[in-house]
This record gives sequence, structure tokens and C-alpha cells, in this order.
Amino acid sequence: MMLDSDSDFDYGNEWDQAEQMATEAFELYEDGQMAEAMEKLNEAIELGPEHAEWYFNMALTLDGLEQYEKAVEYYQQALDYTPDDVEIMNCLGVNYTRTAQYDLALSIFEQIERIDPLFEPAYCNRIIAYTEMEQYNRAEQMFYMAQQINPDCPLCYYNIGNSLFTQAEYERALWCWDKCAELNPDHPQIHYRLAQACWVSGKGDRGREEFLNELRSNPLEMDVLLDFGLFLLESGDLDSASEKFSRALEYDPHCAQAHFYLGEIYRTRQIVTKAVRCYLSAMKFDETLIGPRFRLAEIAFADGNERETRQMLRAEFQLDIEDADVLTAMGWMFLKIGDLTDASNCFMQALNETDASGESFFGLGMSLAIHGDYEGAAECIEQAIILEPSRPELRLCAGWIYYKLEKWEQVAKCLAQCPQRQPYCGRYRQLQRAACYKRYLHRCQKWISRLLPRIQFSKDSRNF
Repeated sequence: MMLDSDSDFDYGNEWDQAEQMATEAFELYEDGQMAEAMEKLNEAIELGPEHAEWYFNMALTLDGLEQYEKAVEYYQQALDYTPDDVEIMNCLGVNYTRTAQYDLALSIFEQIERIDPLFEPAYCNRIIAYTEMEQYNRAEQMFYMAQQINPDCPLCYYNIGNSLFTQAEYERALWCWDKCAELNPDHPQIHYRLAQACWVSGKGDRGREEFLNELRSNPLEMDVLLDFGLFLLESGDLDSASEKFSRALEYDPHCAQAHFYLGEIYRTRQIVTKAVRCYLSAMKFDETLIGPRFRLAEIAFADGNERETRQMLRAEFQLDIEDADVLTAMGWMFLKIGDLTDASNCFMQALNETDASGESFFGLGMSLAIHGDYEGAAECIEQAIILEPSRPELRLCAGWIYYKLEKWEQVAKCLAQCPQRQPYCGRYRQLQRAACYKRYLHRCQKWISRLLPRIQFSKDSRNF
């Protein structure tokens, strides 16, 4: 909270004018007029630059405007006058965390601990810093240290809930956020966090209710609207999802994500023309948004438009895609329109992601086989079989690759493991016949090669 100044002043000198400016800044800050408050504080600081609380108030105002890096400078200036003020130091540490300067944040919080070991926020706020650094054990340690000082701090439960959620410990995160809501029902975004935890935990009914609770408190919060819409979309409630995305566009007509998700709804309903219009709008308002080009490529591919498919896929691949399933689907489209290099790049990028599946290895194997690299293809298909052993088409594919390599024992092994049922029966018989014929020719060639030296020896004997 901003530090107040006395309200009764005499305008007889610069000192009184500075105090008056600071008081007016406080009133503007309380009314939410951050820019105007900042102007008044600038005037006050120019007239009386030795007041630590004015630098502190300026930093708080900049925090309200989300200008965190600039706020850091004013917190530092405030500390020049009051170097052991733990409140100012704590705010500085929080802003170091906000600006991803985690080592500096930890250093500040450790200084606070040395000055005042019972200052609980120095432990509570370290939970966030350690979570961002993925040092989850240290984050949990800070939580328990904070608990020894204040066992009923809602922010501690909120922060450790965030840490647990990041580690996919959703039930524990849900418990912590429930505790936070119990201690402070009005804690910022607590219902949003509860909704997210319920969403991923499969508690759909409660998740829906928590989203509604959050929107009652923050009806204009775009992240909540978009996530709620996506939650409804995944739940199959297309009408409600459409209403949420449309409301988001009422608040911000240039919201690319809302346009994209509306496109997803139209696509699900097979209203292709409107879906295309939404995807194009999403691309217009955010050139870096992942998804619209991929969807447009799918639509072009279904229409047989290879040129448009290629153009959209290549543009999508330039973005930072981390979804292995999307990359694999892109690879298959490239493969089917004959762009082998692009296909291989997509499959290999998919394999770099943590959620890569056998399908990615299968696609890369097919791409290598078409290139003529049968050894590499065989390795990829075998890896796909390890990941997805119940897919018979993988064994058939491996059989054909070993057929090309003339590894007859491996072909026979694949045939033995592949079920002879529809829809694979025809391909199974085809591979079986081809392998038998090729094996027969191979044996004939070996027999002829052994026989030829004998024929040559007999002819030479007659000549002798």
C-alpha cells in the first residue's frame, strides 16, 4: 500500500508544495488513476528528492501500471535513503522475480532474513522464485519455514499451490488453493486457480462453477474468459463456448485467440467458410499465433490444394511448435504431397518433444524408406513398435522394409507377429507371396553361383 503524507500544508515554500503533490498523488493512486499519480509524484520528487517514501510510492504506482523494470529503479533509490527497510526490500525482491532476475530476488530475500528472521513474506515470496527456477524442494522448504511464522497465510498456500500445479501434483495443488480460499475468499484469482485444478483433475462440474465464480469477480478478465471457453469447448458444450469467445471479442475485437477458438467451433460444426474466416482473422491480429495456419493447411489438403497446403505448413513450421501430435500431422501431410525433406523435419522435431509417440517414429520411418534409407527406416519402425506394440500396420510396414533389405528372417518374424485379419489380410498375403517369390529367386541365384565354377571347370577340362 502507498505511504500517505499529512494533508494540511502551506504553499509558502517548495517543501510544502512537494508534500502537497505527494498527498494528491496518494489520493489519485487510491482512485486507480495511476498515470496521474505518477505525474504528481514526479513533481514531488523534483522538489524534494530526499524522501524515500516518495520513491517507494512511485515504484508502487509503476507496479500498478505493470512497469516492473522501471519500478525496480525507484525501489533501489528508496533503499539508498533507508537501506534496511524490509518492506521496500521485499517489494524489490518481488519485482526481481517478476522480471526473471531470480538470483537477485533470492539475494534480497536472504538479506531480509538476516535483518528480520521473523519477516514472513521473505519466505513466502521465495516460494515463487524457487518454483520459477524449478527448484521445487526448496520452494516447499520455504513454505514450511513461512508456516512456522504464520500458519494462516493465504498467499503461502496460493504460492505453494502454484508450485505443485507446475509439477502436475493437481490434487495437492487443489487442496492448497482450497485452503487459500478458506483463509481469504477474495484472494486474487483463487477461483481461477481452483477452476484450472478441477479442469485437469477431471472435476468438470466444480471446474465450471469455479470459472463462473471468478468471472463474477472479474468479468473482464480475458485469460479467464478464454480458458473457460476452451474448457467448455473440450467439454463439448459448443454453444456456451461460443458465447464466451464472442464475449471476449466484444471486449477486445482484436483478440486473436478468441477468433481462433471460434474457428475451432465452426470447424467442429463443419461450417468451413466461417472457420476459414476466423482463422484468417486470428492470423491478422497475431502473426505469431500457433494453430491457424495448421488448420488452414488441413482444409486446403482436404480440398486437394497442394500449393496452399505446402505454403501454410511451411509458415506454421517456422513458429515455435511444441505439440508432437501437431508436428506429426504436419509431417504426414508433407509426406502425402511429396515434400519428403519437410516431412522428415517435422517428424524429427516431433521426436524432440517430450510427448512424442510411436506415430512420429512411424512417419519418420516412412519418409526415410521413400528416400531409400531402409536401414534408418527399419530402426524407426522398430522403435514405433516398441512404443505402440498393438498396431499391426507397424509390423506390416517393418516387413516390407526388411523385404527391401532382403532380411528374410526378419520378414518371417514380422509376418508371424502380424494378424491375418481385415483390413490387413490382403497386404499380409501380398507380402507373404512377394517374400516367398523373392526368397525362391535368391536361392536360385545362390545355386547358380555355386554351379557356374563347376561348369567352367568342365569346359576347361575338355579343352585340355
